[in-house]
Amino acid sequence: MADEAGSQADGQRQFICGVIEGFYGRPWTTEQRKDLFRKLKSMGLSSSPSYMYAPKDDYKHRAYWRELYTVEEADHLSSLIAAAKEAGINFYYALSPGLDMTYSSPKEIATLKRKLDQVSQFGCEAYALLFDDIESELSKADKEVFQTFANAHVSVTNEIYTHLGSPKFLFCPTQYCASRAVPTVQESEYLNTLGSKLNNDIDILWTGDKVISKTISIESIQEITEVLRRPPCIWDNLHANDYDQKRVFLGPYSGRSPELIPYLRGVMTNPNCEFYGNFVAIHSLAFWSRCSLDSKVNSSLSADIKLETENEDEVPAEFLSKNVYHPRVALKNAITDWLPEFFMEKEAWGPITKPQPQVQMVMPIIPIIPSINTCMSLTTTTTTSTNSRTVPEVNTTQLQALADVCVVTSSLTPISNPVMNSLVSPTKVITNDDIINPIPTTAASNIELPKKIPISVVSVPIMEAKSVEASVDLDNAVFDNNLIKPNSESAKERLELEMDDLEEKQEPVASLSVDTMLDEASLSPVSGGVNEPMECSSSIASQVSPREEEAIKLVADDVLMESVNDVHSMHVESGTSSPILNAEMGEENEAQSVKIIDNNSTAGGYESKITVEDLSLLCDLFYLPFDHGSRGLKLLVEFNWLKSNANVILQERRAGGVIDAIKTPKPEVTEWHQRCEQFDELCTDVVGLLIKIANCQNKEICHELYSYVWDISGALSLLNCYVKWLALGHFPHNTSSYTEGSYTWFSKGWKEAFMSGDQEPWVFRGGLIADLQRLMPVDSGNDLFVYKLPEQPTANYYLLRPYCNADEQNVNDVCTRLYLQWQGEPDGGSHIPFPLPANVTSIVADGLVGGHLVLSPQLCIVAYDENNRVIGYACAALDVNIFRRNLQLCWFTELREKYPKDLCPQEGDEEVRRLVSRFVEKFHCSSSNVPLEDCPVEVSGSFPAVLISGTLREAEERDSGITKRMLTVLLAALRANGCFGAHVCVPDEDVGQVNYYSRIGFVDVYREEATKCIYMGRRF
Repeated sequence: MADEAGSQADGQRQFICGVIEGFYGRPWTTEQRKDLFRKLKSMGLSSSPSYMYAPKDDYKHRAYWRELYTVEEADHLSSLIAAAKEAGINFYYALSPGLDMTYSSPKEIATLKRKLDQVSQFGCEAYALLFDDIESELSKADKEVFQTFANAHVSVTNEIYTHLGSPKFLFCPTQYCASRAVPTVQESEYLNTLGSKLNNDIDILWTGDKVISKTISIESIQEITEVLRRPPCIWDNLHANDYDQKRVFLGPYSGRSPELIPYLRGVMTNPNCEFYGNFVAIHSLAFWSRCSLDSKVNSSLSADIKLETENEDEVPAEFLSKNVYHPRVALKNAITDWLPEFFMEKEAWGPITKPQPQVQMVMPIIPIIPSINTCMSLTTTTTTSTNSRTVPEVNTTQLQALADVCVVTSSLTPISNPVMNSLVSPTKVITNDDIINPIPTTAASNIELPKKIPISVVSVPIMEAKSVEASVDLDNAVFDNNLIKPNSESAKERLELEMDDLEEKQEPVASLSVDTMLDEASLSPVSGGVNEPMECSSSIASQVSPREEEAIKLVADDVLMESVNDVHSMHVESGTSSPILNAEMGEENEAQSVKIIDNNSTAGGYESKITVEDLSLLCDLFYLPFDHGSRGLKLLVEFNWLKSNANVILQERRAGGVIDAIKTPKPEVTEWHQRCEQFDELCTDVVGLLIKIANCQNKEICHELYSYVWDISGALSLLNCYVKWLALGHFPHNTSSYTEGSYTWFSKGWKEAFMSGDQEPWVFRGGLIADLQRLMPVDSGNDLFVYKLPEQPTANYYLLRPYCNADEQNVNDVCTRLYLQWQGEPDGGSHIPFPLPANVTSIVADGLVGGHLVLSPQLCIVAYDENNRVIGYACAALDVNIFRRNLQLCWFTELREKYPKDLCPQEGDEEVRRLVSRFVEKFHCSSSNVPLEDCPVEVSGSFPAVLISGTLREAEERDSGITKRMLTVLLAALRANGCFGAHVCVPDEDVGQVNYYSRIGFVDVYREEATKCIYMGRRF
C-alpha cells in the first residue's frame, strides 16, 4: 500500500526539496533570504526547489499571527516572494496560530483568512499551517464543538485550504514525529484522524522517529504513510542548532538514503540559525536529491576506522558515480564550492551575538542516579575520599533520565522569547507597545511549557573527587634534587632542613570527602533551560539570591561527567610514593618548546588565506548532532591517551633522573613525546583556523562562525597546556586516582549512546567543545567555562603554557603593573607610575609572586600573546603552611638582604616611598624571631593550597576568559597532586584584588581581624 501511494503521489506531483526557516532565535534578514534563493537555484535541487518562511520568533508569524502587515513590511515580503519566483523557488508562507487560537471561533477563522488573503495579494501561491510545539488540550469553547484536537486542526485547515483556492499547501501536525505520537504511530488517534479527514491534496510534514532523527528508514516512512494515507514531506532537523549555543553543524546530509525519495513527498531542511553556516547542509542536500542510490557506507565511521584513515580523500571509485550518494564525497564537493564565499568582501557591524534563543529555566538539581551522584555539597568542612569504586557505565535508562529529570511546576510563569521584525530590521525586538492591537498578556501566559524539559549536559568538566581501579598505574614520582636551587647557598641549606618535615606532611594534601547525595539545603535554582528545535520557546527568569549565586559557583548544576581510562595501549607497573616540593624548574623546563604565533604580519604566522583544508578541519570540529568529525575524535582520543599514559614520564625520571641526551629513551617515552607534539600541532592548526576566519574578507561569515572556533580554541588551549605540564612530570604516581571523573566520551556506554541516535542531541549538550572540556580534571568548575564572547573577531589570541625561568621578569612586570592599578582604585586619585625606581623595580613582585616562582615554579601557568609576551600568570603551592615556613626560611631571608631596612627609592614621590616602606617592613617583620603565623585552620582544612594570579587589564578587556583558562589548568595541576581546594589571602581594603578573585569564582571563607585580611577560597 505504501509503495503504491508513494508511486502515485510521485507521478502526480514534483518532489519538494529545499529549506525551512523554521528555527527559534534570530531570523535571517531579507537579503540573506534572497541570497538563499540564488543558492538554491545554482545548487540544482530537485524539480521543485522550495523555501518556507516560518521563523518561530519573527514578528507576525507566531506570537502576533493575527496582525496584518504594514505597508513597509508588505513591500519587503512582496520583494521576497518576487525574488523567489525569479529564481524558480516555491515560496511557502507559513503561519503558526496554535499558541492561542480558538478553533471554533468564526472570528478567529476570519482573522486567519484575512491574514493569508493579504499575503496572497503579495503574489504568494503556496502556504503552510504549523501546529507544532503547542498544547494539545482544547479550550472549553472548542470542546463544545470538536470531539478531538485532531478534528479541530482538520476543520480549520480544510476550510483555509478551500478558501485559498486549493494551492500548494503544507501542514505540520502537533504529533510530528514517532516519539511524540500518542501512544504510537499506528495507534495515534490524532494521526489517524489526519489521515482520514485532512484533504488528501494537503501534504503533511514529519520529522522522523525523533525531533532530530539520526536516520530515517524506508520502513518507518512506510508506516507513517499508511497512517496518514499519503507520503510525508520530511521536515528535517538534522542541522538545526537552535537548542545549543555551543554547536553549529557543518557536516554533510546523512542518515537518509536517496532510495527514500520515491516514498516521500519531499525533504526540507530546517538548518542552523547561522545563515552562512548552512552552505554544506544545503549543498549536500541538493546533491542527495539528485541521487538514486546509497553508497551503503555509514558516514559516521567508527572512531578507530576514522583515525586509521589518514587520507580522507581516498574514496572508492564506485562512490564517485553521479547517482550514488556518499556523505564524504558530498562534503568534499560542498567545501570546494563554499571556499570562494570566504573571499567575498562583505562588512558586518556590531558585536558578535549568538542567534539562538537564550532560554533560562528554574530547575532543581536532582541526582540522576543515586549510586553515581557526583555532586559535592556546599559545606567547606567535608573531605574527599579516595576509596576505589567501579567505573560507571552509561545505559539508555540513565540517559533517558537526563531528558526527564526536570519537571516544570505549574507555579512557574512562562515568558515568550522576544519576537523580531526581520522583514524590516534584523535586530528590532517587538513588544506589545509596538502593536496596534496588542495581545493581552494573559494570552501569552497561557502558553504552557512542556511537562518535561530535557536537562542539558553542560559544557563543563564536572568531576567527582575519587579514584577508580586504574588500568594504568603510575610509578614513583622521584624528582631530581638538583632542581632545588634557591638564590643562595644559605637559603638552600635552610630549605633542606625543611625537606624531611615536608615529606612527613605530604600525605594526600587535601583529605576531602564527597557527599554522595546532595544536601537539600544546598540546592539552588540554576539556569539551564533547553530549547528543542520544534519546542515551544518559552522562558522563565531565574531569580537567584547573592548567597545562592556564590553557592552555585561551588556546586555542579547539571549532569556530571567523569573521565575513565578504560582503554590504553600501555600498562606500567606501579609503586608507591608521595609528591615532594620542587624549589625551581630544571633545565628541561627551559627546553619546553613554545610555539609563537606572530599575528602582526599579514600571514599571522600562517598562510594568510583560508584553504580547503582549513574548511575541512572546521567541518570536522562541528560535524553533526550524533557524530564528531575525524579530527574532532582524534583530539579526544589523543588527549585521553596522553593523560592516561603520562606515568611513563615518571618512569623516565625514576630511571635516569635528569634526562641524558645521549641515552636512548625507551620506546614508550618516545611515543608519548611524539604524540604530545602531534597533539600540539592539532591544537595549533585550530588556532590558525581561528586567525584565518578572523582575517577573512567576508565579515558576515566571520561574525557567524568566529565565536564557535574561539570557543573550541579556548578548550584546546586548556588541554594543550595541561599536556605540556604533564610532560614536566610534576605529579605523584597515583595521580589517576585524583583525576578520574564521572562521564566523558570514554566512559563505558557514553560514546555509544551519543552516536546511537536513541536520545535527542540536547541530552548531550555542548557537542565536541563540551566533550573536550569534560576531560579537564577539575570539579565544581562550571563558572570556569562561562566566558563572555569577544565583541569583535580578533586575530590576536592568547595561549597558555607552564612557566619557565625565562618568564620571571615578564611575570614580575605583570604583577607590579596590576598591583599598582589596584592600589589606585580605592580613592581613584593616587597613581604610582610603572616602572618603579631602578633599585626597587621588582619589590612588589618579589613580595607577592616571587616566592611562588622560586619555591613552587612547577605549579605556575602563564598566558602569552602572539609576540610571546606574558600577559598573565597563575601560581600555587600545595600546602600553605609549609609554603609559609619556606618563605620565611628561604625567600624572605634573600629579600632582607636585597632590601635593607634603611632602603630609600632612588627617585619617586611620597606615594612610592610609602609603598616601598610597606614592603620592606613586611620582609623584615618576617624574620626568624617573628615567625609567620600558620594559616587559620578554618581555611587550610578545606582549602590547603595557596594561590596567586594576575592578568593585565588590557588583556582581560580583549579576552575576558583568559584568567579563567589559566586558573583551570592550574587547578587541574593541583588536583593531579591530590589537592581539591585553594585559597587566596588579600587585604580587606584592596578592592581591586577582591573583585579580581571574585570574578574567577573565589568566595569569602574567613576574615582575620588582626591582620585585616580576607581569605577567599574555591573548590575544584
